[in-house]
Amino acid sequence: MTANWADDATPETVNPAATFTAERRARLAEQFAGKTLVIPTGNYKVRANDTNYRFRPGTDFFYLTACFEPDAVLVIGPGANGPRSTLYIPERRDKSTHEFFTDAHYGELWVGKRRGAKEATLHYGIESAPLEHLSKDLGSLSAGQVVTLRNFDATVDALCAASDVDHSLAEALSQQRLVKDSFEVAQLQLAVDHTIKGFEDVVRALPVAEGRGERVIEGVFNLRARVEGNDVGYDTIAASGSHATILHWTNNNGVVRSGDLLLLDAGVECHHLYTADVTRTMPINGTFSPAQRDIYELVLAAQKAGVAAVKPGAKFSAPHDAAMRVLAEGLFELGILTVSPDEALRADQQLHRRYTLHGTSHMLGIDVHDCAHARDEVYRGELAEGYVLTVEPGLYFQANDLTVPEKYRGIGVRIEDDVLVTATGSRNLSEALPREVDEIEKWMSAIWQEGATNFGL
Repeated sequence: MTANWADDATPETVNPAATFTAERRARLAEQFAGKTLVIPTGNYKVRANDTNYRFRPGTDFFYLTACFEPDAVLVIGPGANGPRSTLYIPERRDKSTHEFFTDAHYGELWVGKRRGAKEATLHYGIESAPLEHLSKDLGSLSAGQVVTLRNFDATVDALCAASDVDHSLAEALSQQRLVKDSFEVAQLQLAVDHTIKGFEDVVRALPVAEGRGERVIEGVFNLRARVEGNDVGYDTIAASGSHATILHWTNNNGVVRSGDLLLLDAGVECHHLYTADVTRTMPINGTFSPAQRDIYELVLAAQKAGVAAVKPGAKFSAPHDAAMRVLAEGLFELGILTVSPDEALRADQQLHRRYTLHGTSHMLGIDVHDCAHARDEVYRGELAEGYVLTVEPGLYFQANDLTVPEKYRGIGVRIEDDVLVTATGSRNLSEALPREVDEIEKWMSAIWQEGATNFGL
């Protein structure tokens, strides 16, 4: 079984992120001088019986390694010449082993060609060792020397049961990841560019969706995500009509009708796992009605105010505060709020929240809601150069809300862009996707006039 196979070795390449991941590991090690850090990626998750979900590496592990292998573990410890990193990775079960045929977890007949320790060292630029050595190597360390990123791998948690139990490692990683390096910014821009293509695909598919429903919209966008990147960065929201008033509408099983709006909240996750998170609201028939235009232009004005508030030194809450002020003033002018904007916005009132509900921003990166373990006073502190955040105000008028004029009921509008904080202000990474009412109508018309049916692939 293991004999008479031709050599199928291919030259190993160097991962383009290797230089950046080395710098990230060095910065992290500086914060834990004298400690050994243990960062697992996690394992396959069972979907049903012997079928697993597609594997996605743990965010912090991937940030430090760019490694996509399940069950792998990164160990960063003190060395004679500074911090030393070791990537523990399952060895290959190639044609030279019986496990090639018998091991459904690692056998390459089952899962395809993999990198073992030798290949991983070359590709990731990290000294690598067989995963089987991990237990012995960790066992030689005293408990007080080890800090573990927990709840990703039960085996690693058990090996490090006596190690320091605190949240400092997860916190430190989230706070370090707040500032994106040049490689990360380029990947986020790539994810946005792919996402814009996906939005164009959806416009092409709208005539089909009118007969088949929201599933077409989801499917077409997700096709782009798999063609251009790794996957979608989160479940696509393809909300037509009054479904747009449901914040996390991911069932995507509704009808699509001419005359309604489509709220599409979607993002492509690129091959290096950075994701876009973009929302546009567009008329399904290509033309906003007067009532739809009223609400859309109010949300757009709020979004512009939010984007303008993004700059280094500004509070994280500044985009939200600016957007909410515009929304409250607009709701008052429309007669929906019956008290002044100042009164509605008071901390003990928040009367506008009935119609807008959510915050305006969150951090963006490898995770769509990135850096979640950072200390609140850091995450919600001052914005700094290199941060990437969304700006996404919205108005949602429920179909049976009697406080809203009938012509507006059932209308939901959200506009979301991905914004990089620069040294002097900000850069809208998704600026190329139209936002103005007239621009959206012209954009949709131009795509339909192309007459293409291959979704631009």
